[in-house]
Amino acid sequence: MNGLIGKKLGMTSLFDANGKRVACTVVEAGPCVVTQVKTLEKDGYNAVQMAYGDKKERRASGAAKGHAAKAKTNPKYKMVEFRDNDADLELGGTVDVSIFEEGEFVDVVGTSKGKGFQGVVKRHGFGGVGQATHGQHNRLRAPGSIGACAFPSRVFKGTRMAGRMGGERVKSFNLVVMKIDTDKNLLVLKGSVPGHNGSTVVIEK
Repeated sequence: MNGLIGKKLGMTSLFDANGKRVACTVVEAGPCVVTQVKTLEKDGYNAVQMAYGDKKERRASGAAKGHAAKAKTNPKYKMVEFRDNDADLELGGTVDVSIFEEGEFVDVVGTSKGKGFQGVVKRHGFGGVGQATHGQHNRLRAPGSIGACAFPSRVFKGTRMAGRMGGERVKSFNLVVMKIDTDKNLLVLKGSVPGHNGSTVVIEK
């Protein structure tokens, strides 16, 4: 299996082999239930659908209940499909954090924190118009000129301006697995993981 669904719990720190203190993120990875197995003969490709996080029966749709019943499990909050050729996985089986090893690299996908409507300094790293001298007033964080007058007489699409920031799908690459707790299904990853504490993330090998 090449991936797992989990939940970001928060951050901590560990000491590496050189005695250097590094920031780490703790993720509860699994256990996940196999809710569907796709094969090359039937679906045209090999894949495994994993589900994580129990959902109350009254909050699940009839289709979700029926889909989960095939795997003899409860409806889940998050379902993700992983391309895999592992023939050992069967419908209704479980996958836990033991598929990972300490020291290997993983990628983590999550939804970044929503920042709301932000200006160009925070959103794009602009430096502002300049110093507050020579008659300038309240221009330190302004975007400055955004378009020409006679030609082309418009603002080009894609111009970096103020707007909604965050709340997007973000993927962090090559995070080192510092520690694994198989009893509590915990992964300790070096570095930061997108999203707020308690958000759902996908860990990929």
